[in-house]
Order: sequence, then C-alpha cells, then structure tokens
Amino acid sequence: MHTVAVLALPQVIPFDLSTPIEVFTRTRLPDGRPGYQVRVCAEDPEVDAGAFTLRAPWRLDGLEGADTIIVPGVANPTAPLSPAVHDALKTAAAEGTRIASICTGTFPLAATGLLSGLRATTHWAGAGLLAAAYPDIEVDPDVLYVDNGQILTSAGAAAGLDLCLHLIRRDYGSAVAADAARLSVMPLEREGGQAQFIVQPLPATPRGATLEPLLTWLQSSLARELTVDDIAAHAGMSPRTLMRRFREQTGTTPLQWLHRARIRQAQHLLETTDHTVERIGAQVGFGSPTAFRDRFKRVTGVSPHSYRRAFR
Repeated sequence: MHTVAVLALPQVIPFDLSTPIEVFTRTRLPDGRPGYQVRVCAEDPEVDAGAFTLRAPWRLDGLEGADTIIVPGVANPTAPLSPAVHDALKTAAAEGTRIASICTGTFPLAATGLLSGLRATTHWAGAGLLAAAYPDIEVDPDVLYVDNGQILTSAGAAAGLDLCLHLIRRDYGSAVAADAARLSVMPLEREGGQAQFIVQPLPATPRGATLEPLLTWLQSSLARELTVDDIAAHAGMSPRTLMRRFREQTGTTPLQWLHRARIRQAQHLLETTDHTVERIGAQVGFGSPTAFRDRFKRVTGVSPHSYRRAFR
C-alpha cells in the first residue's frame, strides 16, 4: 500500500490539509482494497490551524518511509521554516520520496532549496512574492499544477484536488483516478496546464447556465466525428458563443476538451480490455491508427502499447 504523509505546519490552511486526507483515504483499488495509508505529521503535538487547533498523531518521524509527502498551504507563507522540518524534507528528498505542495505550501518547499532550478506554481496571489523571494525558481502563475517527477507543486484551493487525482493516476492508472474523482465530485478533465481562475469580472451568463449537459453529451459521443459547428448546433448556440462559453467554464476549447476526453477513455480501455490499439482508436473517435497513436503520445508522453504495459 502506498503511504502518504501530510505535513501540518504552523498556521496550516485547513482546506489544503483536508484535501489530500479526504481524497487519498477514499481511494479504492478495483478489488476494493484501499490504495493509500495516510499519516498526518507535525513537528509539535498541537498545530495552529487558524479557526481551531489540531492534534497530529504523527511527529516528523512519520515522514520516514512515506512514499509521498504532501505540504499543504500555510496562512503566512513567509514564516521561517524550522530547522527540523527543513532537514526532514531534505532527507526525504535525498531518499527518493515524492514531495508535493498545495497552494502556499510551495513556499516552505522552496525554503528547503528543493525547487531550485525547477518550474513551480502556487496560488496566483502569491506567485509574484514567490518569484521575488526565490529568483532561481521558474514560477508559472497560470497553471493548476506542475509535475517535475519527484517534486510537484499546485495552485490554490481546488487545484489541490487536481494534483491529488494526478498523483493517483500516476500510481494506479486512470480507472482508479476516475473513481476517486467521482467520489470527490470532481471533474477529471482539468489538466495541469489549464489556467488558474484568477480574479476577473464575471461573464454575463443567464442564471443557472452551465455546459454540464453538453459535456455529458460530448462524453457519450466520443466515437462520432464532430466539428465545432456540430457541437454548437447541439448546444443551440452560435459557434462564437460556444467558444466563449467553453473557454469561460472549462478553460479550453470544445475540440481540445473532446481530444482529452477521447484520450482518457482510451486510457481506460487500454487498462481494462484486451481490445487492439487500432480498435480502441476507432472506439474513441480517431479516424486512423496513426492519428490515434500520435495524439495519445502527445498527451501522455508514451505510446498506447507502452501505456498498456505499464498500467494493465
């Protein structure tokens, strides 16, 4: 079983702390077994969490032997990092432990030097401060999360969910991640490169307007050859209005969303069926095996055959 240690630092943000606890403790493998053991660790027995004080059942030695360490956000990102926490994170990284931060948890991670020379993100409101404090980090304020392999960072609030689901997909494949997303009532289609939701004037849309019915229809129509005009006609709006609404509500275009949905479905079929790659490509709406292989590798970084070998 994969062990996740959630590090509760002083002034930890409760939402960021609870996100990995809830997502990972509810993750189940296809045979019903739990996918993760979760430890909440802290330097001191009691931790100030703003509106309340929490007691962590594990001290810093709980980080030892963990497969993944999550560093949630803190209310004061510029607070100095204690030497004990600094050393514990550096030791874990040296031993190959995967370390990920949520929201302003990027700041204590940056204080260890583990992000030096890497691309990273944090809550958009703190991106400028992070870049100024750590000029050796390539700060990207526009994405939901950044995966550097062993070290990962995510933006604020709900982006922590995106990061956790991404980690589950890395550990157990898209089928388990999709199940965890359903339990979290969280869409799996948001990807790390999608823009953060930075404060801006709200679009003028009718009360209750949503693309959810259209997204459901698209998900059920993956095998069909669809154009923007086809999608707009089904939605009962002009192509221009469709593009604007889609960008506002999903952060991407209809065809980009459709391509990602097709690749996710292909991942599921590669993991759970014995269908040939050619058949799967046709099932998810690609006109030729070559087009399917090219798009799949562009999105996942590996070929369909390599993906099947890794995740079956």
